[in-house]
Amino acid sequence: MRFAITLSDRFKPALDVFLQAGWQPVKIFCTPVDHRMHHHKASVTFAEQRKLPLQLSPMTARDLEELAEMGCEALLVGSYNWRIPDWTPYLKYAVNFHPSPLPLGRGPYPQVRALLEGHKEWGLTCHKVGPEFDSGDILAQERFPLGETDSHQVLDIKLQLALHRLCHKVANRFERLWDEASPQGDGGSYWPLWTDQDRMLDFQRPTAALLRQIRAFGDFECAAVINNVTIFIHRAEGWEETHHFAPGSLIYSQAEQLLVATADGMLLISEWSLYGPDAVTGRGRR
Repeated sequence: MRFAITLSDRFKPALDVFLQAGWQPVKIFCTPVDHRMHHHKASVTFAEQRKLPLQLSPMTARDLEELAEMGCEALLVGSYNWRIPDWTPYLKYAVNFHPSPLPLGRGPYPQVRALLEGHKEWGLTCHKVGPEFDSGDILAQERFPLGETDSHQVLDIKLQLALHRLCHKVANRFERLWDEASPQGDGGSYWPLWTDQDRMLDFQRPTAALLRQIRAFGDFECAAVINNVTIFIHRAEGWEETHHFAPGSLIYSQAEQLLVATADGMLLISEWSLYGPDAVTGRGRR
């Protein structure tokens, strides 16, 4: 089957599986990336090596019309931040790979909230692209357990493994799964992207809750105000301990480690910066 695909390097395993199944790519669509969780160097290199058209701007109806003129039958979507125009006049199929067990967790990046809320199970869904985000009929899902202390990075790897399994299932039985796709039904939920306030640590909270927050945001980093200075936190450890310090007090600092009192213990911050993860600086993060 001839297909186009929206791609970042995190989604490239899907491309590899479909190629192994005999699918033929006709065009690659990429978006700008943050070079932390998302990269597209390998995706761009693939397009150049295969001499495939590569587009870094939002997809338009004219682009879909050109795909049809190229004999494209299917559009595979993943790691794409822009809305897909109505594809039905031009293509036979369009599916999205969404990083949640739909209908739970519709929205742009549900992984953080999945960890914040302590879900015991998570998953990945292949569904038809519909007029509303993440609402189309489901072709297939892959589910997996989440551990109590799983971090953003661990969840990302689990999703990569699930993506590989799910793509094998979809690529080899695509038309049958399309025909048998099931509506999502009632009870779905839309999770908007987090805000800067969601990343802010409140030392009035228990240590366990703060550690979960830091694990959930991972490379996106949490922020905290210590001695009236805002810092961005990448890594920390903590424990429960009875003490007489006010929550948020800086108890100890040495070799860039900061020990801060929480509501019920201590938080030892070992990797932090005065610059947010989006800042451009002349040196690597410390």
